[in-house]
Amino acid sequence: METDIKKDLVAVINRSAEELHQKIDIQCGLITALLQKRVDAETIKQMALPAYFPNENKLKQAITEAIDVLEESRKAFKSRRLELLRKKLTQILIEAK
Repeated sequence: METDIKKDLVAVINRSAEELHQKIDIQCGLITALLQKRVDAETIKQMALPAYFPNENKLKQAITEAIDVLEESRKAFKSRRLELLRKKLTQILIEAK
């Protein structure tokens, strides 16, 4: 049992160290790009870890699903706030495309 705990701890430490190495590599790449004056938003986005820029497709899918649920429930719930929320989410999704 104690051996399993140690293995889990070592795995967590190794994963943490790998994440730190990735972040250091990203910082080096960003500094190099800055020094060479070739940085734009797309470059930064491509170099960043997913933790810094969540998967946009997943966010868009979640917003679309929320809009669909609000649309389905609008006849059952006559709520002005839900209608405004649905419209706001729809507008955000349109602007993100």
